[in-house]
Amino acid sequence: MSHSNTATLAADRITLAHRRFTVAENLSLTLPSARVTAIVGPNGCGKSTLLNGLARIHAPAAGAVLLDGKDIHQLPSKDVARKLALLPQENTAPEGLTVGDLVRFGRQPHQGWMKQWSQEDQQAFDRAVQAADVKGLVNRALDTLSGGQRQRAWIAMAVAQQTPLLLLDEPTSALDLGHQIEVFELIRNLREQGKTIAMVVHDLASACRYADHMVAMKDGKIIEEGSPAEIVSPELVQELYGVSCELLHDPATGSPLLVNVRRNNRQLA
Repeated sequence: MSHSNTATLAADRITLAHRRFTVAENLSLTLPSARVTAIVGPNGCGKSTLLNGLARIHAPAAGAVLLDGKDIHQLPSKDVARKLALLPQENTAPEGLTVGDLVRFGRQPHQGWMKQWSQEDQQAFDRAVQAADVKGLVNRALDTLSGGQRQRAWIAMAVAQQTPLLLLDEPTSALDLGHQIEVFELIRNLREQGKTIAMVVHDLASACRYADHMVAMKDGKIIEEGSPAEIVSPELVQELYGVSCELLHDPATGSPLLVNVRRNNRQLA
C-alpha cells in the first residue's frame, strides 16, 4: 500500500470560536515541510485552539484548514489519520495497558476490517519503539512508567501511525528538565526522518533551541513568524510576556538565548 511520505498543512484565514467567544480570527499559516514549528505565546492566546483547528478537532467558524490543498473537513477520517497524528495535552489510557498495546493502536488507520497484523505493521511498530526509545518498555504497563517514559510511549504511538505530519500540544508540560530534553531531542530526530512537526511550547527558551520555525501568538493573532533567530527579540519577548530580557546567541547552535529576564516594574513607577 503506498502512502506518500509528504503532506502539506495550512490554515487559510480561519476563525476559531468557542460557542460565541471568538478565540482567533483570520489566521493564515503554512507549516514548513520537514521542519519543527513551535507555536508560542502567553496563556490563553489561542495556541492550543489553533493546533486543534489544524488537527481537525476544532472546526473553524470561517476559513478552511487545507491538507494537501483540500479542505480537511471534507476528507474521510481515515485519509486524514494516515497523514496527520495529534498528541493532545491530556492523554489517558485504560488501566493495565502496556506500551506495546498503545503503540499498536497507532496502526489502526492502516487496518482494514479483515486485515491481519501485517509485516508492514510490525515494521512500523518496530521503527516507532526504536525511534521513541521505548524498546525496553514494550511489556510494561503505562501506569508503572515515569512521566518521560510515558510521554515517549505516546509519541511512539503517534510515530507508529506513520504520518508525515505530527502535531503535539505541549509535549513536555509535565516533565522535568532531563525528560523534557529527551522528548525534544526525539522530536528533532523525527524531523531528521522528514516529518513535518508543529508543537505548542510553553517555554520560549526550549522553542528557540529546538524549533526551526516559530509562530508567535498574542490575543488570538499571529504577530510574528519566522526562524527563532529572525523573530525573537527583546521587543517580542516584552510584547508576548511583559518581561524584559537581553539576547545572546548559543555559540553551538546560533539559536537565541534569553538572559537577565525580569518582570517589568514600570507599571509601579
